[in-house]
Amino acid sequence: MKLQMLLKKLENLITTFEGSKGAGLSSNDHEDQVQSQVASAGASKKKKNKSKRKKGPLGQTDPPSIPVDELFPSGDFLEGEIQQYKDDNLWRVTSEEKKELERLHKSIYNSVRRAAEVHRQVRKYVTSICKPGILMVDLCETLENTLRKLIKENGLKAGIAFPTGCSLNCVAAHWTPNSGDKTVLQYDDVMKLDFGTHVDGYIIDSAFTVAFNPTFNPLLEASKEATNTGIKARTGIDVRLCDVGAAIQEVMESYEVEINGKVFQVKSVRNLHGHNIRPYKVHAGITVPSVKCDSQIKMEEGEFYAIETFGSTGEGTVRQDLDCSHYMKKFDVGYITLRLPRAKQLLTTINKNFSTLAFCRRYLDHIGETKYHMALKNLCDAGILKVLQGPLCVMWKEAMCHSLSTQSFLGLLARKLFPVVMTTDLVTCHDVVSNSPVGVGLDLLLVPL
Repeated sequence: MKLQMLLKKLENLITTFEGSKGAGLSSNDHEDQVQSQVASAGASKKKKNKSKRKKGPLGQTDPPSIPVDELFPSGDFLEGEIQQYKDDNLWRVTSEEKKELERLHKSIYNSVRRAAEVHRQVRKYVTSICKPGILMVDLCETLENTLRKLIKENGLKAGIAFPTGCSLNCVAAHWTPNSGDKTVLQYDDVMKLDFGTHVDGYIIDSAFTVAFNPTFNPLLEASKEATNTGIKARTGIDVRLCDVGAAIQEVMESYEVEINGKVFQVKSVRNLHGHNIRPYKVHAGITVPSVKCDSQIKMEEGEFYAIETFGSTGEGTVRQDLDCSHYMKKFDVGYITLRLPRAKQLLTTINKNFSTLAFCRRYLDHIGETKYHMALKNLCDAGILKVLQGPLCVMWKEAMCHSLSTQSFLGLLARKLFPVVMTTDLVTCHDVVSNSPVGVGLDLLLVPL
C-alpha cells in the first residue's frame, strides 16, 4: 500500500516537471519546485506519525512532586492487599447482598486508597534519604513537605493526620523534634518512623523501623513477621482482638538478638496497642493488644484498624518520659468561655487547620503562628486541648546497658467482602555504605507498573 502511494507521488512529480518545462521554467526552478514538494510531503508524513504517538502513563518525579490524583486521572486508586476470610466467614465472599453493600462505599474506599498511595510514595522517598548524619528535624520537615505536595494539602479536606514520629532507640513512640532541635541520626540508632495521611478525614496510620547496623536485623525481622502473622492469620469481621494479640506475641517472642556479645530475647511491649480509627479521630477507643489477653471484643464491618507491633530488648513495658510536643482538640468538647484574646485566636486557627487531628508546635510554626505558648497552655488548662502522652520509653533492668525497640504497623479495613490491608510499612535495615536494603519488609500495597 505504501509503495503504491510513493509511485503515485512520483508520477505526479514527473507530470509537474514536464508541465513546468513546457511553460518555460529554468532547470533551477524545476529543482526548487520538486524539492519543496518533497519537503512538504515529508513534513506531512512526520506530522501524521507524531499524531499517532500515544502518551505513556505519568510517572512520579525524584524527589516526588506530582500530586497522586494527577498520576491517577481516572480517580480510581490502587486497592490494597486482600486477605481471605476463613472458616465460618467464607459465606461473605459469595453473598450478593454483601457485594451490593460493598459498592455503596466506593467513594470512602477511594479516599482511603488515595491517602494510602501518598503514604507509600512518601515513605519510598524518605527511606532513600535516611542516612546517618541527617538532622532529625530536617528529615521530618522534608517528609512533611513532600507529603503536603503529593496529597495537595487543603485544610481539613486532605493533609497530614498527626505529627511525624521519629523515635530513637529506647523511645518506642510519640517523639517528634521541635523547631531548633539538634538531634542527629547515628549509625547505631534504631529509628521508628511513624507518619499519617488523611483524605476527607479518613486516616492512614502506618509506621516502619529504619536501622543501619545489621546487628539489629533479628529485632527488625521479629516485628515484621509478628505483624504479618497477626494480619494474615487473625483478621476480619467477627475476629476476636485477643486472638490477634496472641498471634503477634507468639511470633515476636520466638526471636533473639545478640548485641555486644549478649543475647536478648525479643519481647512484645505489653502496654502499647493498636487501635481502631474513625474520621478525624486517630485513636477511636478500641485497642488491639499485641500480647495474649482476655478481651472478647470483635472486629465489626466497616471498621478501620491500625495493627501495631512493638518489639523490645527491654522488659516489655513502656513509661512516659521526656517533654511532650503533641496536642489534640478533644473530640466531644463543648463551648467553653475563653478570656484570653490570643487563646481565642489560636483556637480559631486550630479549628480551621486541624480540628480534632493531632498537631505539634512545628505545625503551628508552619502556618505562621508565633508567640503562642501562653495561649496553647491556656487552651490545655481550659480543657479544650489535651496533651497527648509524651515520648514512651521502654523500661529495662539495670543489668542491661541499653534497650531498643522496633515498631511495625499498618492500616487494615474490615470490609464486608474481604479484610483489606490498605498500607503496610514493615522494617527496613540499610547498609550505610551502599544505602541498599539488607533486611527489607515487604510493601504489601500494590504498586503501579
